[in-house]
Amino acid sequence: MTGQFVAMKFACGLFGAGAVAAVAASGAYAQVSPSRPMPATVTVHIGAEGTERVTDTIFGSFLEPIGNSINNGIAAEVLVNGSLESGLWNHTNLENLFREQPELIDSTNETGIPLPWLPLSKAAGNRFELHVGDAANSWQSLELLGTPNQQTGIMQKVYLPVQRVLGYRVSLYAKHISGPTRLTVMFRNAETGKVLAESHVDVPAAQWTKYQAVLRLSPGEVRRLQAVHLAVAVEGNECVDVDQISLMPEDAIGILDPDEVAMAKAMHITELRFGGNFSSYYHWKDGIGPADMRPTMENIAWGIPEYNNFGTDEFLQLCDLIGAVPQFDLNMGSGTPEEAAAWVQYIRTHHKGRVIYELGNELYGKWQVGYKTADEIGPATLAFSQAVRAVEPNAEIIATGEVPLSDGKWNTALLNNPAGTFNEISQHFIFGTNRTVLEAATPDFTAAAAYAVPTAIGNYFDKVRAQIDAHPNQQGKVHIAVTEWLFNSKGYGERNFTNESPSWMNQGGAVMAAGFLNTVLRHSSEVKITDMTGLMEFAGVWKRREQVYAVPAYYAFQMYTVVKGDTVLTVNSDSGSYNVAGGTRMVDSEQDVPYIDVVATRSTDGKTITLLCVNRSLDQDVGTNFDLGRWHAVAPAQVQQLRAASRYERNDEVEPLHIVPAQSTMAILGSGPLSITLPHESVTVLRVQVQ
Repeated sequence: MTGQFVAMKFACGLFGAGAVAAVAASGAYAQVSPSRPMPATVTVHIGAEGTERVTDTIFGSFLEPIGNSINNGIAAEVLVNGSLESGLWNHTNLENLFREQPELIDSTNETGIPLPWLPLSKAAGNRFELHVGDAANSWQSLELLGTPNQQTGIMQKVYLPVQRVLGYRVSLYAKHISGPTRLTVMFRNAETGKVLAESHVDVPAAQWTKYQAVLRLSPGEVRRLQAVHLAVAVEGNECVDVDQISLMPEDAIGILDPDEVAMAKAMHITELRFGGNFSSYYHWKDGIGPADMRPTMENIAWGIPEYNNFGTDEFLQLCDLIGAVPQFDLNMGSGTPEEAAAWVQYIRTHHKGRVIYELGNELYGKWQVGYKTADEIGPATLAFSQAVRAVEPNAEIIATGEVPLSDGKWNTALLNNPAGTFNEISQHFIFGTNRTVLEAATPDFTAAAAYAVPTAIGNYFDKVRAQIDAHPNQQGKVHIAVTEWLFNSKGYGERNFTNESPSWMNQGGAVMAAGFLNTVLRHSSEVKITDMTGLMEFAGVWKRREQVYAVPAYYAFQMYTVVKGDTVLTVNSDSGSYNVAGGTRMVDSEQDVPYIDVVATRSTDGKTITLLCVNRSLDQDVGTNFDLGRWHAVAPAQVQQLRAASRYERNDEVEPLHIVPAQSTMAILGSGPLSITLPHESVTVLRVQVQ
């Protein structure tokens, strides 16, 4: 993921037949106009022939330890900072943490307990001592000094997936120092302090020892989305050192959250990338071996804790569970070819199927640890490729390419390498949607501009294809891999996900995601891999307060995966279009953005035609006729439709299924065209059995 999201700026219009407007904003001239007015009824003509098959791996996704994508996301671990370390958050994330839990400020100032833990009893005062250099995990542990006639300890505010499971496994490391030898672990009501469940553990050992207990709630005792406290306590004059505390639901799949695994599998992704900014300093050996012994550290790419409990083995397990080809982003920042080769050897020992290797992440960017210059990238890519192929001669390798905005030296340096150095060249498209050249743009103005972006991306595919073809030794041997793509209204660090424009969180984001996939399908000869950002969070699956849900773009992606392996057919439409002018940076202008955007495919057995439809109109539900040509429908069409009353509507933990695809069948009358109404700002997939 880019260190800073690219903010693309547009001015455009989409407001009725004959509407033409011109504005001057910030010294820039922006013109908006429809190229061809949209007719009342649109006819789409489907051709009978096609040459390009849809590569399975264009339906890939992306996983990186950012936000709660992995920790407190795909990982079922409920606690934060169970290793009791300090210095795991950067300043921005500390501000967010204190804003969400202001009670942590006093705790930090008065006791020094590592965040986000709190004292069990403020009345007991400061009965804690940090120990550095003698810890069960990493470098720090915490001594609990008992208080006569009361409980002393620490607690953390947590949410539990009680809608799914009532039993929870607690584990911790403890070292007895003096006094009694009993620890108590418990759930307490976060508002009243009432004990909801507790278990007592005898901890007599004077050396670090792992102890386990189970906490079981009664049905209805805790509501969905209700906070509780997990507490660890001593009594009387007992003193004990504790470290590496864990709280896991009993139904966890290893360390994985079963709800998230189920939703990831239902997404039908074919390939999953383990990469991102963290890749430029990630040392794979930190993420193997016993999970309790893996180091806890700061994720310096995003300023959050990294526990390394989700490493190579866990990633491979997830890929196996959901049926995805694993793609590993090798460390070409601070890493070496020898380290990469050793990782490939480990992967091959633990996984016998197809694996894709990506050489670095956004190495052209100075936000990357060990970024490369244009002079360095060619030789570095060759050295890493040779190291990987020494272990795996037929390895599928992606080189870190650059979107063709600059002088082209970066991609040229890559492509000057010998043929066979890599199979694909990567591109990243992380686009902002809410900053326009036009000041004080209306929401409709901004949305119309945003919906043009996916169409414009096709121009960049063509440019990269031309760069490849300019090197005869690479022509036909190197293709494009879009290893990150996303449309957002704000940078990820801005945790207030407002809805002032189409974004990954809302229905507008689904329209953009489907539009992007339509562009990819039209470029099937060039683009062989795409990874939507991401499987967890962004345009994928979210978990808030232990409720798992998906954003609308997830469902648009899911709907499209039915065309894996199909052949893309020619399509002609009279839907009308609009033009964009006045854009900055990556899109200066875009012509003929179709209101009704349709891609058609034919199944490998020739018996099914699939129609992938996007209606970009801001306010018109459009009657659409599909002329299937020589194909004749032999059964009612199967319809999936993703729509909402407003582009800003979204799913969340309170209403996780607010926007989901509606499914129906549609009878076809005689041999006439297939007719359907496509709602404004919607995504529709029709599957027609034909002969």
